[in-house]
Amino acid sequence: MENRTEVTHFILLGLTKDPGLQLPLFVTFLLIYTITLAGNLGMILLIVLDSRLHTPMYFFLGHLSLVDLCYSSAVTPTVMAGLLPGDEVISYGACVAQMFFFTGFATVENFLLASMAYDRYAAVCKPLHYTTTMTTSVCFGLIWLIQRQYKP
Repeated sequence: MENRTEVTHFILLGLTKDPGLQLPLFVTFLLIYTITLAGNLGMILLIVLDSRLHTPMYFFLGHLSLVDLCYSSAVTPTVMAGLLPGDEVISYGACVAQMFFFTGFATVENFLLASMAYDRYAAVCKPLHYTTTMTTSVCFGLIWLIQRQYKP
């Protein structure tokens, strides 16, 4: 028999223990999160609905908005819940899952930014070849590579 301790949950200390600041901080985070969701969903909807925006640059911007939406949704609700009284515990599994999604979406965002850099490189450095270089299949291929790189 060995002496060991298993961690089953973490106690979140939060940003402040001052009850007078918890509600204003919660409202601030809620407002920022709502603006982030509305902005990213609006961007995605605008790109999907307007046929003039069906170009490689906007294709990547739409996917960047989707990743940003998921990226911010991985952490912000837990932070807001931590500001509410009585919800200061997170299980080990939930913490691991949150960290997995947070780092995963950060990684996908970096690959997506690299793909966008390649798109701009092709547009600026080889403008006459741009339409043959950045076809729809190439854009989907870059997104597919990003998805394949992230597979656990």
